[in-house]
Order: sequence, then structure tokens, then C-alpha cells
Amino acid sequence: MISLDGNYGEGGGALIRTALALSTLTGKSFEVTNIRAGRPESGLKAQHLSAITALKQLCDARTNEVSIGSEHLTFVPGKIKKGNYRIDIGTAGSISLLLQALILPCLFAPGKITLNIKGGTCGKWQASAHYLQNVLLPQLKRFAENIELKIIRHGYYPKGSGEVQLIIAPKKNFQELTTPKIILTQQGSLEQVRGIINLSAELQEKEVAPRIKMSAESPLKKYRVPINSRIEYTTAPSIGGEIVLWALFSANKILDPDNPVILGSDALIEKGKRSEEIGREAAERLMQEISSGAAVDHYLADQLIPFMGLLPGSEILCSKISEHTRTNIYVVEKFLKVKFLITGNKIKVEQA
Repeated sequence: MISLDGNYGEGGGALIRTALALSTLTGKSFEVTNIRAGRPESGLKAQHLSAITALKQLCDARTNEVSIGSEHLTFVPGKIKKGNYRIDIGTAGSISLLLQALILPCLFAPGKITLNIKGGTCGKWQASAHYLQNVLLPQLKRFAENIELKIIRHGYYPKGSGEVQLIIAPKKNFQELTTPKIILTQQGSLEQVRGIINLSAELQEKEVAPRIKMSAESPLKKYRVPINSRIEYTTAPSIGGEIVLWALFSANKILDPDNPVILGSDALIEKGKRSEEIGREAAERLMQEISSGAAVDHYLADQLIPFMGLLPGSEILCSKISEHTRTNIYVVEKFLKVKFLITGNKIKVEQA
């Protein structure tokens, strides 16, 4: 059984989610102690329990008795099954964080999987569902015959009630991978910027979205490329919203279908923060990523680490290396026979 120190690195939930994903994929059991020991409220949180409960559905996993606040987890996976699954996180628990534990093993299920998940579609300290849809999933198409995320309804903090549907048609067993390696080391030429501003319907009359859109697009015009951001309103039990931006790059005017270079950023609507400030914040974050010369933004980097572990020889250049990234490297090296090499902001994985 693989042993993990839950207080390693950033000492948060990423370690748990990545371990759950790799354990289910490889069939290797693990135990983790000191879960989030360095945090003000240590132990498992509701989102982690949601991931464990979901994997019990998907692969008949067995665990020790756990609850909110548990600092020890033993996880024994079964074999993942195809089928349709409904998962309700409750309130505004993050759908995207839950999917960090589910997508990887679902990519190698024995047949098509459909996940219908209710929860929060955006929030603090998490990737937006739109970020997953437009920045992460294009990198994962190499692993599946089809992978598609539909955002059925947005849900904001604190009540959530958003809903997404993820459909995955797997390609083959992960031991038989012949898919292109992840090679993202050259940024290339900026071709266009896209975005979405999604808000609860209550904010429409105040013209919040148009002001966010204008303040985000204005500083990006210096790049002299097409900018296309759209506005969506949704009926939700909580007032909220976000802006998500992503920049697409090419090599010699050609967008690489195997290794697309897409940098993302976002900003949340928060009480007391002006619309113009929100738009500028998202734009400035994207401009920082662009000016870094990286081919992978620092949020995507940590999410790609488990998938790079399946494809030794993969290499990325990111804008910076976060503690989340280092934590995921620690976990991947425990489950897979690989070794990650870090040089500056470049990360390469080799067969161990």
C-alpha cells in the first residue's frame, strides 16, 4: 500500500484528489495521514468526501470510516465501470475540483461514461468550469475518442446548484497508450483572445457585464488580435458571476491540434469590487501569462502533471511552478514509474 504524507508541499486537497485519481487508474491502494494538518481546519472537507463518494459509485472503492475533519484515509479501489452517474456535491462545492479526482480514471474506463454533477461552477481557489472546458479539456482530447463538458446551469457561492455534464468516450487502456506526448515548450504567436462573462440574472439591469467586458478587452487591444468575449445570464439561487479569458497561440499561423497552446485567466464578481476592477484583473492576469513567454499557465501546469506521468518524454514550460504543481509531482511519482525534472520553469518527465 502506498503511503502519503497529507501535509506535504501545500498540504491541501490537491494531494487527496490526485491520489484518488491515480489510485483508481492504477488499482494501487493508498493511505494518507496528516490530511491538511497545517490548515486552520485540518482534515477532509466536504468536497473531498464528495470525491470519495463518487469513486465508490464509479469503481466500488472501499475506505476506512471517514467524515469531515478526518485526518487519515485508506482507499482501496475497484475497477472503474462505464455508465451514467449522478453526483450532487451540495451547496457550492466545486465541480471542477471534484473532476480532478474523476477525469483521469474515467478516460480509461471500459466504455462510455456520462457524469451529471451538481454544485458550484466557479469560486475562490478553484478553476472555473469554463476554464476546464476551454483550457484543460483541449489538452486531454489525445486520451479519448470524445470528451465534452456541457455547462447546463451556472451555480454561485454559497448555494451553488450549478450543473454540468461530462461525457467521455475512452480510447484504450492506459498501459497501451500511443497518444502524442504533451509537448508545450514554445508559446508561439498570439492569434486571438476569447472569453465569457457569466452572471446571475439579477445583475443584468445594473449593466455589470458590459462594464466588465469593456474593462477586460480595452487593455488587451494592444496585442492587435481578434478579441471575442460573450455575455451569459443565468437564473441561480445565489447572486454571483465571473469572467474567464483564454488566449490561443499558433506556430506559423497553425493551431496545433495535438498540443494546443492556450493560456487562461479569470476573476470573480465579489461584493464591494467594481465591475471595471474585475475586468482589469482578469486582463492583467492574462497579460502576465502572455508576457512570461510560457506555453502553459501556472494553473494548468499542476492539472497536467498526472497526465504527463502517463506519457514519459512529455515537457512543458509554465509561467511559474506552484506548490500545487510540486505536490502533484510528489503524488505521481509514488504511483507511476516516472521521474520529473525541473529546470527553471520547465518541467520534463522521464521513465524512472
